[in-house]
Amino acid sequence: MNTATTTSPEQVRRAVLAMPMAQTLGLRFTRLEAGLAELEMPVLPAFCFRPGQLQATAVFAAADFAAVSAAATLLPQGWINATIDGTLKLLAPATGSHLRAVGRVVDAGRLLTVCAAEVYAVDPEGQQTLCATLLGTARNIDAARRSA
Repeated sequence: MNTATTTSPEQVRRAVLAMPMAQTLGLRFTRLEAGLAELEMPVLPAFCFRPGQLQATAVFAAADFAAVSAAATLLPQGWINATIDGTLKLLAPATGSHLRAVGRVVDAGRLLTVCAAEVYAVDPEGQQTLCATLLGTARNIDAARRSA
């Protein structure tokens, strides 16, 4: 990979955290490097279907942001990506103080990138429970060509 022509992790972080959805969810990156993204999301009452337990859509959002952000770190400069497919498997209740989502690239292609994420529910003492796994596909888009 030529790092001079690859989207930097800092560019990905800024782009993601500028999104209103990411801001509403309270996302915070804890690690972001080529092919890997780790983020945290607080368990907020607005996203719970019962007290302290997140609804599946909030869990999916954390997994999707982590996986597709990991994929974005491998894009050429000037390219963006968007989720076109994702399958979430819920493994345990998403309870605790926050979620920790770890995204990674499975296979990076020119037009499509297959990515994955594991989501952990973290309790106030720091104990982690794997609560979901996601397999996703991101469409890679040449933004300059798209806007022409």
